[in-house]
Amino acid sequence: MTTSALISELRTRSRALGFDAFGIAPADARPDLAGRLAIALERDWHGDMEWLAESPDRRAAPRALWSAARSVIMLGMNYGPDEDPLPLLARTDRANLSVYARNRDYHEVIKGRLKELAGLLRRRTGAEVKVFVDTAPLMEKPLAEAAGLGWQGKHTVLVSRELGSWLFLGAILTSAELPADGPHPQSCGTCTRCLDICPTAAFPAPFQLDARRCLSYLNIEHKGPIPHEFRAAMGNRVYGCDDCLAVCPWNKFASATREARLQAREDLRAPALADLLALDEAAFRALFVGSPVKRIGHARFLRNVLIAAGNSGDLDLVDAVEARLIDLSPLVRGAAVWALRRLDPNRSEALRLAFMPAERDMSVQAEWNAVVQPARAN
Repeated sequence: MTTSALISELRTRSRALGFDAFGIAPADARPDLAGRLAIALERDWHGDMEWLAESPDRRAAPRALWSAARSVIMLGMNYGPDEDPLPLLARTDRANLSVYARNRDYHEVIKGRLKELAGLLRRRTGAEVKVFVDTAPLMEKPLAEAAGLGWQGKHTVLVSRELGSWLFLGAILTSAELPADGPHPQSCGTCTRCLDICPTAAFPAPFQLDARRCLSYLNIEHKGPIPHEFRAAMGNRVYGCDDCLAVCPWNKFASATREARLQAREDLRAPALADLLALDEAAFRALFVGSPVKRIGHARFLRNVLIAAGNSGDLDLVDAVEARLIDLSPLVRGAAVWALRRLDPNRSEALRLAFMPAERDMSVQAEWNAVVQPARAN
């Protein structure tokens, strides 16, 4: 089989597997990554994502991760929603989950298909292969740019002319020397919509992201209490934040087939905060079975929901919030204190006198003693 016939077969098979984008780059296509990563780490933009700082040499170069790698096949799958997620931000009694989390975990969706495509390459060439879906020290977005799938936009997310900003990425490293596609030029022009809409000013400059200010980092990766300065800005975002992706003008040109997109579960499109506040751990696991939301755990999820409740101005949620003052997790108790003091300052003061003497966790004590601005009623 000729090389061109092999690539044609791989492209055809990738489409049959539901991938919308396919490109190839040399494994050493991005020698600039080490320097870019070093700058971000020096500035502590990674927050407490310690794994980003582990083995930076391996993360910055595929061949440092696997010395046999010669080529990288990058695959993209469109997960664009069938409706604009931004209007849900105004429905403050409802929870807003990032579009990608409204169905199955994308790792499960993509990995099996990557393995099938990698197996085809191995059978045809005898070359070694390894597959990755955001689970190893591999910088997929700049490699996808090098493989011609798109470019990293000013919001640092990969943007495609055909698929917009809604792309899952997967990678196949191989020992085979494959013909490379050309890199995609940066095509954001003068547009700054993604930067302008960010509710926490998480972009120090175009093409740079300080994760410590990013709501997706704060409500997913961050393990402690949400910093006070970002709580009001979090609104009803209980998992992730789609703002900068949703306003990308390239989204309107998306042409992927509906079959390649994940269909949102109806019960996760706009779940009621009241229902989420009532979830015990077993119910949480049952609701989010197979979802990436499950990975953050019950306590961190309730922390997020309580922040959303505090932002809602909905006095009907006060009883449900108060019930969480006796939660076993101090992370949950602290968020409940903040939410209650936002919703009903008078009631919270009486409860402070009742609960403070028995509270042993210093972070929760600090929440009881903090100055909190009441939320505006709906």
